[in-house]
Amino acid sequence: MSQTDSTAGPRGERKVRRGVVLSDRMDKTVVVSVQRRTTHPLYRKTLNRSEKYRAHDETNDVHVGDTVRIAETRPLSKTKRWRVVEVVERAQ
Repeated sequence: MSQTDSTAGPRGERKVRRGVVLSDRMDKTVVVSVQRRTTHPLYRKTLNRSEKYRAHDETNDVHVGDTVRIAETRPLSKTKRWRVVEVVERAQ
């Protein structure tokens, strides 16, 4: 999949994240947890931070525990601004 296929358009590159699906109870929506590592500004300790995103899943084929790639998109609802691009790994 090339960069110009789905993640870039006339407005430039869209943000892409990789995370784990926490919930798939909603219709065509999944909650994805994205982990990032950051350094504490004073103590220089490495910290794990997570953020939850609501992502659009048109086909409802993503389930809890799946690792997915999500891309930024236009607002689809009050809280949904991301869409599922691909399933990287299925849950065991």
